[in-house]
Amino acid sequence: MEIWVNPACSKCRSAVELLDEEGAQYTVRRYLEDPPSAAELRAVLERLGLEPWDITRTQEAAAKELGLKDWERTADARERWIEALAAHPKLIQRPIITADDGSAVVGRSEDAVRDALGRGGR
Repeated sequence: MEIWVNPACSKCRSAVELLDEEGAQYTVRRYLEDPPSAAELRAVLERLGLEPWDITRTQEAAAKELGLKDWERTADARERWIEALAAHPKLIQRPIITADDGSAVVGRSEDAVRDALGRGGR
């Protein structure tokens, strides 16, 4: 398993604490320091079963500067969103946990983190 975290985020810290409590084996990726590429974002979106706008933090200052709320949410606009996330990793919702079974979850709740654990993350 891998978990994408921002150490300043309380949801990320809670997810890591739960993984530790459960004895999970995982790798931490500080995605603000080691941003995912567009290709990595495409792969994680596939694993999540989501679109890029589904994992975008639209209230961030960068989102407002880019005018994301006015961007189309269509297949034709998908790459534009992915490139924005790659260029501005602070816009990526967190934490994202990639499970051992090839799936992924946005671990913002204890239930979501436990879901990832249940997918072979121990």
